[in-house]
Parts: sequence; C-alpha cells; structure tokens
Amino acid sequence: MSKNGGDQMELKHLMDWVIRTPALFQAKAPLVSKAPFSKTTREQWPDYQGNPRLGFLYQHLCAQLFTETPFYNAVSEEIQLVNEGKTVGSLDFLAKNRKTEHYEHWEVAVKFYLLHQGYWYGPNAEDRLDIKLDHMLNHQLPLSQHPLFIEQHPLWAGASQHLLMQGRLYTNPFSDEPIPTDCLGYPLNTSQIQGYWCFQSEQHLIDEPLYQLEKSDWLTGRKADSEPYTEHADGFVHCQSESGKFWFIVPNQWPQR
Repeated sequence: MSKNGGDQMELKHLMDWVIRTPALFQAKAPLVSKAPFSKTTREQWPDYQGNPRLGFLYQHLCAQLFTETPFYNAVSEEIQLVNEGKTVGSLDFLAKNRKTEHYEHWEVAVKFYLLHQGYWYGPNAEDRLDIKLDHMLNHQLPLSQHPLFIEQHPLWAGASQHLLMQGRLYTNPFSDEPIPTDCLGYPLNTSQIQGYWCFQSEQHLIDEPLYQLEKSDWLTGRKADSEPYTEHADGFVHCQSESGKFWFIVPNQWPQR
C-alpha cells in the first residue's frame, strides 16, 4: 500500500473492521469475543509495505491498534523464542495493561472457514478451524509459559494469555447440514456464521450478480471497481454479491486436491 489518499482510506476502513467486528468465538478464556482495541479517530496510519498475505496485513493492523489503544503500553511484537540457535516459536504480542498493571500475551489470527461434513475447512483445505485452534491453544499461547521464555524475559513471567480470532464462517445453502455450535468445546459466535459457499457445479443456483474480491477486500467487501465474476476461474474464488453476501466458490473436488 503506497502513501496516497485512497490507501489511507483503505487502511482506516480495515482498522475500523478489526475494532468493530466480533470474533469467531464467544468469550471463554483464553478466547475473547471482540478485539481489545479502543475506537480511534486517527486518520493517518503508517504505510504498509510488508508481505501482501492477509495474515501479515492483519498483524500489522493489530500492532498499530495496540499502540493506539490508551490502556496498553510497552507493546512488543513478534518476540522470537530461540534455543541454541533454533527457533522454538514466535509470540505475536506482549503488552502491559495499564488498568491492571499486568502484562498480556496476545495471539491474533484472521481466518475464513467453510463448513463441510462437520468440519470447518479453509478454502485451502489443508487449513481447518479445529486444527488451527488446537495449535493456538496448545502451542502458541503456552510459549509465554515456556521455561526458556521466562528465563530470557523475566519481566514477562506470569503474563496472562489471550486469543483473538476474527474472520468469517461460511455455510453451503444448497446442502442441508447441521451447523456446529462449538469447536473443541469453545462456543462459536453465531453472528460470524454469515458467509456462503458452494461448488462450481452449484454456482448457477446463485440468483444475483457476484463481484470478485481482491485479498485485501476479504474483510471489508467489494469496492466500486471490483470485477464482475464470470463463472470461469481456476481454484477457489471469493466474491461478494450485489446485496452484500460473501461467497466462496470452490472446485467440485474440494476439499480433496
């Protein structure tokens, strides 16, 4: 994103989305139901010229918002845990909560999952919500309690653990499948089960025009210049309909490769 007015508007739009959009899960520690960031009136943000993948952009947005939120200070990002030259892991954020005077370890992720035969798959079907959640709970968050971490960072010993997972969950309206209420015992936030998906062989059943989304528009939706979807695409496509519904259209063999 270069420094021009349009990109600043886009960054502001993305920041607002992160602040106001509920998480994929209801609150059940260590998961939170909403982002911890306060609303901001700031109009200008540091330009983002990092990795274009959405996960990296999302982490950049969270970093800016942690710094901008008044009750957080001493924010550290991407803390590497290294043992004898080998990376054990990397923590997303550590920040001091000025209200409690305690440090908090935050892991953040933005994800999009499609319900199929009882599992929530990513459009890249190697990714799955239950696998991702298990990794976050049992690998990422425990890093701040790792003896090596406490030895290297005694100031952060005893940091509380928090997991923010935002994004959207998608169901196939042409398939009669019960919608799970939880994942690994953590209740889903039903407000985020708001997208739709179908196989390419079912796309003729969609009864309104679709517009193809660039990766950076997956969060906030289509722009005035978004291209109409013409039903000819390799792999999966992410679209938004004329009325605002989000759609993934996936190959007929998905989730098999």
